[in-house]
Amino acid sequence: MTLLERVQALLPEMTYHEKLSLLGQITEDVHPGIEQTPGVCGGVACVAGTRIPVWALVGYKQLGASDAVLLQAYPTLDAENLAHVWAYYRFHRDEIDQQITENETDE
Repeated sequence: MTLLERVQALLPEMTYHEKLSLLGQITEDVHPGIEQTPGVCGGVACVAGTRIPVWALVGYKQLGASDAVLLQAYPTLDAENLAHVWAYYRFHRDEIDQQITENETDE
């Protein structure tokens, strides 16, 4: 029996609140439009299909860049990509802030 099959077998035994808690844990780790690939951009979170790191876009936003400015600067991105970036940042603020700090001090 696979791990997925074992989890599926347990679902009927779980209470509504246990299922809700499990769903929250699962969705917290799922970020459509964002991917992390070992060996690509140091393995940091990037916009899917690009080498544009989340930390760079968040950093520009923190410096005052609007979504319109970012979309002009990154013509391969669209508003949906930025929505994914901002959602990822909400769940991984410490990780992204640390990457911004590390890249500010790199020379």
